Amino acid sequence: MSQHHKVAIITGAGSGIGRAVAVALYQDGWTVVLAGRREQPLKETAKLCGGGETLVMPTDISHADSVKNLFRQTMAAFGRLDLLFNNAGTNVPPKPLEELSMEEWHQVMNINVTGAFLCTQEAFRIMKGQTPRGGRIINNGSISAHVPRPHAAPYTASKHAITGLTKASALEGRDFDISCGQIDIGNASSAMTQKIEEGTLQADGSLKVEATMDVQNVGRAVAYMASLPPGTNIPFMTIMADKMPYMGRG
Repeated sequence: MSQHHKVAIITGAGSGIGRAVAVALYQDGWTVVLAGRREQPLKETAKLCGGGETLVMPTDISHADSVKNLFRQTMAAFGRLDLLFNNAGTNVPPKPLEELSMEEWHQVMNINVTGAFLCTQEAFRIMKGQTPRGGRIINNGSISAHVPRPHAAPYTASKHAITGLTKASALEGRDFDISCGQIDIGNASSAMTQKIEEGTLQADGSLKVEATMDVQNVGRAVAYMASLPPGTNIPFMTIMADKMPYMGRG
């Protein structure tokens, strides 16, 4: 490359939070690599970015070989990596803990935890060795990284695990100019919040319609975290719909 460009990988970039973050970063001048399982939604995100400095990379982050290919193709195209946004995630329908199958448990853990770990591992390998050295990793946590919803044991456990990964990555990365932070998001309007907007189970057994916020606000928040200079980090940020039942939930 003839000049330095800021290059970001966004997982789960085909919809919702990932798409909003990709667009916000692109608007801030980032080159964005759009990763996700389905190619067509990634292409739609690329169009929203203006079709400029983007790379569409169909990827299954639960498989190590697919993750390695994502980072290998990023380096082949752009020569460096400045930001990883670990966003891709999944959930299973709510049910009592004792009724969960092993398949459901592994489905959530393989994407939400193992996938984030595999991407972080590849990012560390690149960021330690590139010139200028270092970079930034931002993990998508959740309000569930603080308090659970009823009947959501796999998702809650996975997001608490992300908090541990964030802290471990921040510790191991600091000697190599790699910053790691986490954004905990509550009720950003997307396909995943449709049930919340219709009425969702509360800790007292009632159903309640919860407030949501524009997902573009999350995009701008992540873009701000990403804009910080080397040596400055936001370890944890919480952004949420102000009227959602979080403070004093239950």
